[in-house]
Amino acid sequence: MSLSSYAYLRVSSVDQSEDRQLMALGEKGVPKENIYTDKQSGKDFERPQYQRLLRRLRPGDLLYILSIDRLGRNYKEIQRQWQLLTKEKRIDICVLDMPLLDTRQGKDLMGTFIADLVLQILSFVAENERANIRKRQKQGIAAAQARGVRFGRPARPLPENYAKAYCLWKSGKLSGVAAARLCGMPLSSFRYRAAGYERGAKEQD
Repeated sequence: MSLSSYAYLRVSSVDQSEDRQLMALGEKGVPKENIYTDKQSGKDFERPQYQRLLRRLRPGDLLYILSIDRLGRNYKEIQRQWQLLTKEKRIDICVLDMPLLDTRQGKDLMGTFIADLVLQILSFVAENERANIRKRQKQGIAAAQARGVRFGRPARPLPENYAKAYCLWKSGKLSGVAAARLCGMPLSSFRYRAAGYERGAKEQD
């Protein structure tokens, strides 16, 4: 019988809610002070609340997690942490959405084999999904950029006298340094904005 029960929750960012994972805990009876939540990516295990949890766990304790991807999304790291928790810390783990991953059940050779096999498959799927998410994000950004969507902070409005300074510079009547000074801009910013100004002028023609 376990000494204490714990739960570990993880969401990928601070604006996401852990309510769904808390609901899944249901009637497991985990004390509130034993529920640890990290709000960051699952790419590694350098998470403050997870590390605090590790320090508290004692042999015989029981840890609940909703799904294997809440533990992490790195295939090798999930395997290593599972070994750390079950072999070194000697605790039991119950993955709520995968009954086969409950180390309290089937502690014989066959049960252990099945659990290890399921863990390998699910941790591979978790990492593969993470890779697919990154791929879809890159594709989405590329598609948006192709449509003319710009990312990052909006550019500051050009000074009112920029057009005049630009024309004087372009015609050779002012040096780049003098034109930039006239606009109250660094030379690098003046030249960078010139490219966008030229594109805008061409589009209006």
